[in-house]
Amino acid sequence: MIPVILDGDPGHDDAIAWLLAFASPELDVRGIVSVAGNASLENTTHNMRRIVTLLGVGGVPLAQGAARPLVAQAIVAHSVHGTSGLDGPALPEAAVDLDARPGAELMAHLLRESAEPVWLVPTGPLTNVATLLLAHPELKARIAGISLMGGGIHSGNWTPAAEFNILVDPEAAQVVFTSGLPILMAGLDVTEKAYVLPADFERVRAVGTPLAGIVADWLEFFFAYHRDLGYAGAPVHDPVAVVALTHPEILEVQPLYVQVETTGEYSRGATVGDVFGASGELPNARVALGIDRQAYVDLLVDAVAHYGRG
Repeated sequence: MIPVILDGDPGHDDAIAWLLAFASPELDVRGIVSVAGNASLENTTHNMRRIVTLLGVGGVPLAQGAARPLVAQAIVAHSVHGTSGLDGPALPEAAVDLDARPGAELMAHLLRESAEPVWLVPTGPLTNVATLLLAHPELKARIAGISLMGGGIHSGNWTPAAEFNILVDPEAAQVVFTSGLPILMAGLDVTEKAYVLPADFERVRAVGTPLAGIVADWLEFFFAYHRDLGYAGAPVHDPVAVVALTHPEILEVQPLYVQVETTGEYSRGATVGDVFGASGELPNARVALGIDRQAYVDLLVDAVAHYGRG
């Protein structure tokens, strides 16, 4: 099993990513950390606790992470995920407690106590991961790699150039991409192809469990925003960062040198990929560019069904 620490700002697709991670026999989830992004830290932390309660996976330590970017002003995505960050179906009240340590310190503790290097799987802004790297450079050798959802080589979604997670904290992203650690990047180039159609929502609902109904409702809520933009389905971004570890064979991946723009007037937060090798630099990331959509949907449906098996 691959040891992982999850880090995100749930968020409907973060919630589904975490559901997939816990259902995947390939992964050993060691901890989860919240970060501000899709909503305020108070809301994303509350959502994290409710998701873990819903999944019934108590015993995994949870910690509250960064409330704001390293240097920038916070940005939230209420237009996409609602005021709470996880609007839609009613969820159980949180029945799990938080670790007293800040998120980056819990990460550091989990890295120290692990017998083998651990993968970090951030699906929100990279503030917690950057804080960990800046505060504890001695722990880099304890990190197997970083499988992240964020960025886009060819376009953005929050601005023409920048994807939301990177735009929220470009300085943190720069720390991550210059860390020298192995990086798997699931950006918009692949996640916009990882769409789930209304017919797939019904496959999820047909699993027939209360959890399946909630996940189908999450997909419906998430799709409502995207339908107004002309999408045929909901691009369920964040689980691709999990799939990159559990089922890399369904992805098309290209090694690229990726830089993060932190100062551009029109391009702040852009992840600039050296597609033609113009920089002469060696690749610092393996960038997912394509996905077997049907296999992806099958994995999500199977993950939902996992929670009805005992």
